[in-house]
Amino acid sequence: MIKRFVSYFKPYKALFWLDLAAAFLVAGIDLVYPLLTKSMLNDYIQNKAVKTVIIIAASLIVLYFIKMGLNYFMGYQGHVMSAKMQRDMRKDLFAHLEELPVSFFDKSKTGVLISRATGDLQDVSELAHHGPEDLFTSIVLLVGSSIIMAMMNWFLTLILVLCLPPMVWFMAKKRTHMKRSMKASRVRMGEMSAALENSFTGIRVSKAYDAKNGEKESFEKVNDNYLEARCDVSRAMGGFMSVMTFSSDFLYWIVLVVGGLFAIYSTEMSGGIIHLDYVELVTFMLYVNVFLQPLKKLVGFIEQYQNGMSGFSHFCELMDVEPEKDNENAVDIERAEGKIEFKNVSFSYNEDKEVLANVNLTVEKGKTLALVGPTGGGKTTICHLIPRFYTPDDGEILLDGKNVQDITLSSLRKNVGIVAQDLFLFDATIFENIAYGRAGATIEEVKNAAKLANLEEFILSLPNGYDTEVGERGVRLSGGQKQRIAIARAFLKNPPVLILDEATSALDTVTERMIQESLEKLSEGRTVIVVAHRLSTIRRADEIIVINGQGIAERGSHEELLLKNGIYASLYNATVDEYTI
Repeated sequence: MIKRFVSYFKPYKALFWLDLAAAFLVAGIDLVYPLLTKSMLNDYIQNKAVKTVIIIAASLIVLYFIKMGLNYFMGYQGHVMSAKMQRDMRKDLFAHLEELPVSFFDKSKTGVLISRATGDLQDVSELAHHGPEDLFTSIVLLVGSSIIMAMMNWFLTLILVLCLPPMVWFMAKKRTHMKRSMKASRVRMGEMSAALENSFTGIRVSKAYDAKNGEKESFEKVNDNYLEARCDVSRAMGGFMSVMTFSSDFLYWIVLVVGGLFAIYSTEMSGGIIHLDYVELVTFMLYVNVFLQPLKKLVGFIEQYQNGMSGFSHFCELMDVEPEKDNENAVDIERAEGKIEFKNVSFSYNEDKEVLANVNLTVEKGKTLALVGPTGGGKTTICHLIPRFYTPDDGEILLDGKNVQDITLSSLRKNVGIVAQDLFLFDATIFENIAYGRAGATIEEVKNAAKLANLEEFILSLPNGYDTEVGERGVRLSGGQKQRIAIARAFLKNPPVLILDEATSALDTVTERMIQESLEKLSEGRTVIVVAHRLSTIRRADEIIVINGQGIAERGSHEELLLKNGIYASLYNATVDEYTI
């Protein structure tokens, strides 16, 4: 996983190395200050060398200006680099999600996916910038200050270094707890995002049923769960930080006590291992601060590493989901003729229940097949198998005699158009929603599609015409208007195979009549598969198939099925409406 993480640095390796060089120089300046302090106290202030003191002071100011510039570079360009890496990861993630099968989204919560593409990658971005920089600076300061302190008094330095293993042991012990708690926190955050998305999407239902109290209780539950997870993270980090602070204070105490004793007795044992004069003791104290600075940074780095790698592991989990793939020998097709065949097709969404079992059917090009039957019988499933939203467990589906598994997904789906009851409009303009039917469509082509869908008069009545925003999921439009936009989108796509999945069942009678005219016009010259509950809308179908939980129960034309006086006749007689008058 670390190797995958490092791969995102490659496009920005020049900037990365410049950032580390800047961090190295800043660390070097921090190491120089105590040495200059020692020289001034030992050699120049006691000897009243004012000129030299002024030169050293001026040099320090220059170094601090250089340090300020280096810190600005790291703060600005380092964050730019991490932001670009975050963009690259999000681009890769979005592109990968677009390639995943519909079954993946059936099992995933939208809020969780959004959280992983935003919050998780933000933490990864912070790690990308500060992680290597803080780690490198810490190593330079830790090694540099240790060497300089050892040159001053190696015995006292050894005592300090021997105090490090317990601190390191504690960090390693706490790491597992932090990792577990941070991962749980991210899961809770995803659940909260999903709850918010679900609640906001269904706000009209919530208000219609006056269910705001129930929504509040549901959200409070996930919100409290997230709070509990964050408290666990804070508990782990709080204990970690408190012990680290005590450890730092303890190191100061050691230097003050042991170093003070060394300074007191150094005159009597000059040249011994405890030799340390007062100036060296002050300098040593300054270097202890330099020595502790990287340790404190390492504490922050561990927290940042846990957050960042936890987020990156979620990123990797999504990137490792198997995408939709074309077979090795899959071929592109141009415009299909439209003949569809199902041969012994079986399918189940899970292993417990088979939705389709050994289904056989044929739709000749240019013909219309209607699928009817009770809810859950497999009608929509048949429609979704044709464009390969799902893959059958057994059997094969043919388009013009070629197995759809041997046709590239892109060219297959270009030849199949779908107008469903549960249609989706993007939060964009009417023009953009219609133009979604074909990339690069001109305004003239979009207008022509709108005319064919009996939609242009309505569009021109709007103040902004085709530039009218439809709102999220088309909330600013009526059901009939949204349906006609979906039909216009299908007209623009102009597919040889058309699937109408209960395209008018949610509309009133008058609107349905208007939509039905548009659909009949859209169906001309195409192979059409219609799923309908209002059986009066499919009387003209070339063949009607009745599907129940056991498979195909009846098949034939409208008249033939009525004469059989079976399931279809019962359904039809129970749903006769104004279309039969």
